[in-house]
Amino acid sequence: MLVKNTKTLILGGVRSGKSRLAERLAHETQLSVIYIATATIEDEEMRQRIVQHKTHRPDHWQVIEEPIKLASVLQQYAAPSRCLLIDCLTLWLTNLLVQNNLEQFDQERQILLETLPSLTGRVILVSNETNLGITPLGELSRRYCDEAGKLHQDIAQLCDQVIMTVAGLPLMLKGEHP
Repeated sequence: MLVKNTKTLILGGVRSGKSRLAERLAHETQLSVIYIATATIEDEEMRQRIVQHKTHRPDHWQVIEEPIKLASVLQQYAAPSRCLLIDCLTLWLTNLLVQNNLEQFDQERQILLETLPSLTGRVILVSNETNLGITPLGELSRRYCDEAGKLHQDIAQLCDQVIMTVAGLPLMLKGEHP
């Protein structure tokens, strides 16, 4: 069993099982869980995805929706008696990038990296691994892939455990198997 102050990064492709794994690990902590959702509803398809995620979560989990100020929410709610589950970093990254405010992007990213090591309690971060294929067309798409790759590398260095999910199976990249 991992110590309570463990930080875990769970990476995977779309529908790889990463959120389900994160929810299972959060449940197994037997701590009070706060689910921090970074998604925003921009269309009907995204609304349906969010509804599907909600059906998998226990009703007693507290949910906080925060698309931009992630580090601030983590600082506010982290506690030894809690598990914070963040789903997902790449949606948060997208929210920042579409703001088209480089200063805000750099500031929020830096605050997250500075905040993460000092958080108490259990922290589970979910993120889409998008950099396994062809480099996309378009400046924003390429920047997104570059920034996601850099963010994942930086977060992985700060985490005790890094897991890649493929076909619903956890592959340990760092730390002990869940």
